[in-house]
Amino acid sequence: MYEDILIPYDGSEEAKMAARHGIELAAELGSTVHGLYVIDLPGVPRALSLRDDEDQLRTEYKQYGERVLDDLCGIAAEHDVDCETSIRSGSVSERIVDFADDEGMDAIVMGSAYRGKIGTLLGGTTDRVVRTATVPVITERMKSSKL
Repeated sequence: MYEDILIPYDGSEEAKMAARHGIELAAELGSTVHGLYVIDLPGVPRALSLRDDEDQLRTEYKQYGERVLDDLCGIAAEHDVDCETSIRSGSVSERIVDFADDEGMDAIVMGSAYRGKIGTLLGGTTDRVVRTATVPVITERMKSSKL
C-alpha cells in the first residue's frame, strides 16, 4: 500500500507527534520513512546587511536540520523502520509536494499545530500541502490545552 512515506520534520511538537504516527504506520506496513527538512530563509528579498550572513544562516539551518533528522531516524530505529533523510531549500509546502512527486512517495504524514477558530481561515503549511499534494496526506492535529 504505502512503501515510501514522507515525513516532513522540523523537530516541533506537532512534527514529533506526526512522526510517531507515520513511523508506527510504516512499522505496520513494512514501509520506509523519508524524513525531509526544508530550509526556508525568511525575508526575501532581504536587506543587504542580512545577505552577508546568509551563508552562515544556511549552514546553521542545515546543521539543525541534520540534528532533527537524526532524531527522526532514531525514533524510526526504535520501531525497526528504515529511514532516509533529505534537506531542501525553499518554500516549505512547495518543497514537500515537489519531493513527494519527484521521489515517488506513496503518502505524506505531517503534523498541524492547533490554531483555534480564526486559524482555520488563515491556512498553514499543512493545509497548503493537503490542497496541492498528488498523494494522500495524513495529518495529526495538536489539541488545544484548553479543551
